[in-house]
Amino acid sequence: MNLYLLFKSLHLIAVISWMAGLLYLPRIFVYHSEADHESQKVVFKTMERKLYNYIMMPAMLLSWIFGILLIHSIGFSVFLELWMQIKTIAVIILTIYHFSLGSFLNDFAIDDNNKSSKFFRIYNEIPTIILIVVVFVVIFKPL
Repeated sequence: MNLYLLFKSLHLIAVISWMAGLLYLPRIFVYHSEADHESQKVVFKTMERKLYNYIMMPAMLLSWIFGILLIHSIGFSVFLELWMQIKTIAVIILTIYHFSLGSFLNDFAIDDNNKSSKFFRIYNEIPTIILIVVVFVVIFKPL
C-alpha cells in the first residue's frame, strides 16, 4: 500500500471535517448571540460544545498528524519551497483561529459573550479566505 496516498486521503478527510466546523461554529455563535430565550441558549451551548470537542478538536489534531506524516513521507526539504511556507503559515493562523473559537465558546458557556452577531458574521469569513489561499497555493505551487 502506498503510505503517501493513504496519509493524503486521511489528511483531506480530516481537513474537510475541520473546515466544516470552523465554518459552522461561528454561524452558531451568530444565532446564539441573537437568542432571547434561555431555552435557546441552552441548546446553542450544547451544540457549540459538542461541535468543538467531538468534531473540530479531533479533526484539527488529525489534520496536523496526517499533514506531518505527509511531510515526513516526501521529506522535510519541502519547507524550502514557498508554497509550503505559505501553507504552513496559513495552517498556523487557522489553528490560532480554532482556539479563538474555543475562547468564544467558553465565554458563551458562562454567559459572558460581549461580541455582536455582526462580529461573528464577519469573523466567520476568515477561514474561507484562508481556505482559498491554501487551495490555490497547494494546487499551483508558486516558486
